[in-house]
Amino acid sequence: MCGIVGAVALRNIVPVLIEGLRRLEYRGYDSCGVAVVTADGPQRVRSVARVAELDEQVREAHFEGVTGIAHTRWATHGAPTVNNAHPIFSRDTLAIVHNGIIENYESLREMLRAKGYEFVSQTDTEVIAHLIHSLYQGDLFAAVRAAVQQLAGAYAIGVVHKNQPHTVVGARAGSPLVVGYGKGENFIASDGLAIAGSAEHISYLEEGDVCEITLEGVRIADRAGNIVTREVRDVQAYGAYGGAVDLGPYRHYMQKEIFEQPRAISDTIPATDAFTPELFGDNAPEVFKGIDSILILACGTSYYAGLTAKYWLESVAKIRTDVEIASEYRYRESVPNPRALVVTISQSGETADTLAALKHAQSLGMEHTLAVCNVATSAMVRLTEFKFLTHAGREIGVASTKAFTTQLVGLFILAVTLGKLRGHVNAEQEATYLKLLRHLPAALNGVLALEPQIIAWSEEFARKENALFLGRGLHYPIALEGALKLKEISYIHAEAYPAGELKHGPLALVTEAMPVVTVAPNDALLEKLKSNMQEVRARGGQLYVFADADTHITSEDGIHVIRMPEHYGLLSPILHVVPLQLLAYHTACVRGTDVDKPRNLAKSVTVE
Repeated sequence: MCGIVGAVALRNIVPVLIEGLRRLEYRGYDSCGVAVVTADGPQRVRSVARVAELDEQVREAHFEGVTGIAHTRWATHGAPTVNNAHPIFSRDTLAIVHNGIIENYESLREMLRAKGYEFVSQTDTEVIAHLIHSLYQGDLFAAVRAAVQQLAGAYAIGVVHKNQPHTVVGARAGSPLVVGYGKGENFIASDGLAIAGSAEHISYLEEGDVCEITLEGVRIADRAGNIVTREVRDVQAYGAYGGAVDLGPYRHYMQKEIFEQPRAISDTIPATDAFTPELFGDNAPEVFKGIDSILILACGTSYYAGLTAKYWLESVAKIRTDVEIASEYRYRESVPNPRALVVTISQSGETADTLAALKHAQSLGMEHTLAVCNVATSAMVRLTEFKFLTHAGREIGVASTKAFTTQLVGLFILAVTLGKLRGHVNAEQEATYLKLLRHLPAALNGVLALEPQIIAWSEEFARKENALFLGRGLHYPIALEGALKLKEISYIHAEAYPAGELKHGPLALVTEAMPVVTVAPNDALLEKLKSNMQEVRARGGQLYVFADADTHITSEDGIHVIRMPEHYGLLSPILHVVPLQLLAYHTACVRGTDVDKPRNLAKSVTVE
């Protein structure tokens, strides 16, 4: 969500800025823009279309400059219009790009209006622009440092000024920003991916940092105003951020990523013959022996991964597990437990709500923390004591697929590891679990072969406006995930329920026009689930069932069945979620929606 790129160079930097925005498109946005500094002040081009259109406008205008900033915006304050698109100006001398939300923007706006500043956009960002302008006395670095002291909320910003044509100043708090070092040119960006190939090295700014980039070098001040240095790392090559981004034979990135799941899972499973705590960190054996509970913090799809993990952790490891929606956790009074292991789950490792919840848990004295994450250099991985890196590779589609299933793999490994440490998993069970994991990629290929049957179902679903998803036990979170996928990309209203809850309310919605998707593995709850299915059938509902081969559920009037290739025990959720991903994907294709960039959504949610 929202992307920043800034640069100071001796060459025309606009192509680098545009390419940086193109690489950040996967995060989600609804407008974009670029500004360069000229002798007459900053000049800009903005668009409410895609970066490709912005690029066309730039080329037609012969837009050039050696110092500039660029942005993809996901609207928070103000509609996605050209007038609200970034960069935002102050009195035609200063330009700013901004990720995040300024919580005290209303009071600042009134103060600035009293000073004679006119507001021409609906954004909270314009407050920052005018505030910095009001404090500017010839030193942009000093003005930004003074301004951020007055901001409440989250921000990553890039600022340029007419009077300092070879300077970009950046700052961050609660939203990521990196500095890039090149040969005779320097950069800022919200993600190292944006400047890989131009910058040779990067540094991650820390909370409260303000940086100044010029042709000569980089200056960084911490929150207290002290000039500091930050660790310099090699920047990954563009392709290293998850491999090639070519679509190949696929129509969309989401479809490509669904079919990449066997490889992603294979890459995520450690090359080991045993489940050992060292998989999570060097001192994990000692810490894991002392924990007495698990607290999982996550949002969206990652939250559903946490709900699935709760079943594993409590059944395999026999350890109490609580799963909290990160955006709610820190706003209620909870009972902290210093002996709990706090597990945060995030694809990007930059999810604002999850990061804030993690910091809140740490402030309550819960120091033992573990990140399950896809990005090794993310803020979340840097903040936690332990980590498990999912090797999903770069995920471009907004609707998460391979990130979700690799998260489940990591969480299952955690459950078995803790179960072994606590004496609930013996050597024979460990070997069985490891064999199941190793076979997962092959089992997933069998599920992906069901795509033609699922395409046939999607033709029916595309004509619907509502759907119910049912699951029981371990598969209830998978039903939740299936409903989320359908609503995210097809815009069909979908809800999920534990199948046993049908009679407590949702059954009132069931008619012949309501498709009811049912996850039906051959587990201990199968007969209960069959009874729930009959409740739907008796009300004229249409059942669409993903059933294991040995469930004896067959297609007949009102029941449509796609048979899964094999039952997979505790790891069945990883298999059963894949056809739900395919159903959502193909339904969206039939409806003609923007599959990879669904409306109003962003890939990396870096604001509260």
